[in-house]
Amino acid sequence: MQRGQFNSKAGFIMAAAGAAVGLGNVWGFPTQVASNGGGAFVLVYLLLAFCLAYPALMAELIIGRSARANAVTALPMLTDKPQLKVGGRIVGIAGLVTVAVILSFYAIIAGWLIAFAIAPVTQFLGFNEAEKWLTTFSLSRNVAFTFFFMVLTIIIISQGISNGIERWSKRMMPALIVILIALIAYMLTLPNALVGLEHYLKPDFSQIFNSQLIISAMGQAFFSLSLGVGCMLIYGSYLSSDENIVKAGAWVTLLDVGLAFIAGLLIIPSMYIASHFGVEIFDAEGALLSSDTLIFQILPALFEQMGSAGPIVALLFFLLMSLAALTSSISLLEVPVAYVVEAHDKKRHITSWVIGGLITLLSLIIVFNFDWLFGLVIAITTKYSQPLLGLFFCVYAGWVWQRNNALQEIKKGFEDAENSFFWKIWPWYVKFVCPLFIIIMFIHAL
Repeated sequence: MQRGQFNSKAGFIMAAAGAAVGLGNVWGFPTQVASNGGGAFVLVYLLLAFCLAYPALMAELIIGRSARANAVTALPMLTDKPQLKVGGRIVGIAGLVTVAVILSFYAIIAGWLIAFAIAPVTQFLGFNEAEKWLTTFSLSRNVAFTFFFMVLTIIIISQGISNGIERWSKRMMPALIVILIALIAYMLTLPNALVGLEHYLKPDFSQIFNSQLIISAMGQAFFSLSLGVGCMLIYGSYLSSDENIVKAGAWVTLLDVGLAFIAGLLIIPSMYIASHFGVEIFDAEGALLSSDTLIFQILPALFEQMGSAGPIVALLFFLLMSLAALTSSISLLEVPVAYVVEAHDKKRHITSWVIGGLITLLSLIIVFNFDWLFGLVIAITTKYSQPLLGLFFCVYAGWVWQRNNALQEIKKGFEDAENSFFWKIWPWYVKFVCPLFIIIMFIHAL
């Protein structure tokens, strides 16, 4: 069976950056900034994104392109030792389970965003009851929009690599960037925006060595690139051997970090604008309200204060968030779909609907048991499972895989790789530094 492949480097970069640029960037990063010293967090994050996340990203991309396979198949191919082959397979399967659970709760949040994006339209049309239903937490709304979002994700994945993932990523990513820049341009004209901008861009250098800030920045840099669950490995497996994988990975990291930074230019000033209009953004102890409160209460309250421009800004903002969620969700669903298609020789179209349907069912179980299950699955996957899996990916890339085999793969699109700065640093970095950082993150999470 012939494997799919990205038709161009631009298509790969858009798809991989789309996988990385999700709610963690547009939602998570700005609220982390606001809670961890403003500009100081930005500075530490930018440093760690290239010193930690980029080498780990390259490990997944290089392994994926070398094996031309999913994580369950790829990791055992790196060694001849039976025990390590079994270990690699276990890590790959654990990644499949983790990514399915992540998508199950991700779909719920994304469903809320789509509902909030539709709400301004119903308000404009005078359907007040519909607008109230769309913006009020309820079982019926959560079920309907979780289902709707998963159907969108399944449709894109069922169309394959070039016709599905690549084509839609090349449409959604530019749209996301245009909306983001347009919203920033408008928000910066409003009262108190420049106060927020100063908080965002002016580092408090006394906070830079704060251990909590460093750990938070490290976690954000690692998780924002969708590392540790096989998304980037499977995308790497679809990249042509003619492409310079080092440059392609650098572009993905730049886009991911750049869009997270640009999202902060929207979210942080918006918070201070909301404060100017009398909307509470801090709790009684002076701490920033939680990120879900920010997105679904504070910003909608701000949009209501904007008069006739409010519904338009609300529509664009939640459309932006929905696009960010969708570019990530397709990469999450691709991981288990690719495994079943390749390992069991099944048709992609049917596999996409079956696996997508099973994950939707898991989402609905969470919806019906929301109070105790939602937070639990988020904690288990993002705090514990993902860093452990990321550690094993680095161990296999740095300790199990023969260094010369990795070099030969990199040289396919980069003949002088052996003499490059990347090759002088990356092998020992992914072998020692990345695992150490990930272990520190995991201990901190415990």
